[in-house]
Amino acid sequence: MDSKKVVIIGGGITGLSAAYHLQKKVKAAKLPIDITLVEGSDRLGGRIHTIKKDGFTIEKGPDSLLARKPAAMALAEELGISDQVKRNSTGQSFMLIKDRLHKMPKGAYMGVPKEVGPLLRSNSFTLDGKLRGLMDLVKPKKKSTEDESLGHFMRRRFGDQIVDNQIDPLLSGIHSGDLDQMSLQAIYPVFGKMEQEYGSVMKGLSKTMPKPAKNKKAKPAQGQFFSFTNGLQTLVNTLEANLDTVEIIRGNKVNHIEKKEAGYHLLLDSGEVLTADFVLSAVPHTQVPGMLSKHEPLQELYDIPATSTANVVLAFDEKQIKRDLDGTGFLVTRNSNYRITACTWAHRKWEGTAPEGKALLRCYVGKPGDQDIVKASDETLVDIVLKDLNKVMKVKGQPLFYEVTRFINARPQYHTGHLELVSRVRTYVADNLPNLKLIGSSYDGTGLPDCIEHGQKGAELALEALV
Repeated sequence: MDSKKVVIIGGGITGLSAAYHLQKKVKAAKLPIDITLVEGSDRLGGRIHTIKKDGFTIEKGPDSLLARKPAAMALAEELGISDQVKRNSTGQSFMLIKDRLHKMPKGAYMGVPKEVGPLLRSNSFTLDGKLRGLMDLVKPKKKSTEDESLGHFMRRRFGDQIVDNQIDPLLSGIHSGDLDQMSLQAIYPVFGKMEQEYGSVMKGLSKTMPKPAKNKKAKPAQGQFFSFTNGLQTLVNTLEANLDTVEIIRGNKVNHIEKKEAGYHLLLDSGEVLTADFVLSAVPHTQVPGMLSKHEPLQELYDIPATSTANVVLAFDEKQIKRDLDGTGFLVTRNSNYRITACTWAHRKWEGTAPEGKALLRCYVGKPGDQDIVKASDETLVDIVLKDLNKVMKVKGQPLFYEVTRFINARPQYHTGHLELVSRVRTYVADNLPNLKLIGSSYDGTGLPDCIEHGQKGAELALEALV
């Protein structure tokens, strides 16, 4: 077999996962395949970025991995870092509805009610709101299975009040988007399947979700999320350290990809040209039409929206927080007069995040309809966040320090019709750009475990094509 070359574009978690899994398979089978990873910035890891400051461990981007999705934990075990895994604390979290904090109700999955009792006991809804929510148990299923927005689906099943006060803050917060535009089929098809199979989302959740342990002596519930003792950067650093046969090019973007009679030529910022028999594009969809400018149908990728967010981390002495709240954070409903969308008390959610006697708060801004806030100066953002926090927590004085991180047009949004759009684009690529694949959070799943899985599948596609 003649020597082949694979170029992976993008050094975020998707690209790193692809490089790692491809290298592993190449080594195991002793294949003559060379791998190059090209990253436009000076660092690997994409949005994952942990820093240490004055004894604090600060996540400038995501702070955790979802444990129920196995790809991330499996990778940690394979890399030999599972002994550094730490779970989040399972303390009380809250919903901020208008100006009042309500305990996050039990008996729900991703904010969606699954048990009658907790819904009836909740003080987050009026009696009419609760009765409307219970209509899910008897409301007929939709005859058509065509895609609809997640918001429309949930409002149809549970009514506006439960959606606005519970479901929307959680799901919109996770995806940094607008629930009433998100695609049900692209993001949470499981809810649509429950409606069709069980006639009710609550019945479906009750049938398929594990029951809580009734044994009082049972071990305390584990957190649903995990990170590492020294932060998520541990995963990035370990992956990079294991890429011993992968050529890594940093600080050099791919400007143009040209299909040749045999393989591809990739023009870098530096003027260097790379040749490849197989190309894995693991960069955001917004970069693809520019790299493949001769292929007009790929312009449709610009129709996938992307939102901007900012992460504002504030460090304090614990004594500065005058109204201490016993919990791990709160989500903000859209019907509340706040510009922050959520606040995590990181020092309580993650053990060892802050020194003794200190507090670390992570606040988020950039909800749909308030995107311009992300462009504000650091000082302005801190002022806005402190003003909102003081309505809830009574914070005295200025933070010891702050860290502001902006993600501009960085969160792809799966609006209704997303699956069809991606299918059209990939069909065109398959027909006209053989041995080039588009992978990553822009297309098939935005969570970090999803991205790890995208990388693994990308590696398998490369091998199928070249071996």
